[in-house]
Amino acid sequence: MSDEHLTPSERRVKAAEAYTKKVGRKEARRIKGKTQKDETIWFGLGMFGIVGWSVAIPTLAFTALGLWVDRTWPSRFSWTLTFLIMGVAVGCMNAWYWVKRARQDIIKD
Repeated sequence: MSDEHLTPSERRVKAAEAYTKKVGRKEARRIKGKTQKDETIWFGLGMFGIVGWSVAIPTLAFTALGLWVDRTWPSRFSWTLTFLIMGVAVGCMNAWYWVKRARQDIIKD
């Protein structure tokens, strides 16, 4: 249906009504998400997985790199241990990023 026959004030009213409905739908979805307890359990388990893998993968990758450096260029320093610590640090920053992003997604809805 065309809005050409409407006056500018009628168009503004119609746009305001559409906007109000859109905000109402988003608010209803947000409230529904907060009241559903079964989804929060799955969300929590998913968060454990995200945090676990986002720490484990960089830790293992950096440890493997440290082992390779130790075998290739032997020195009095343990590059494996150094890269292990770096991998845990990178993994923790990665996990922090994913948790922050998930929280922002919850707040948006």
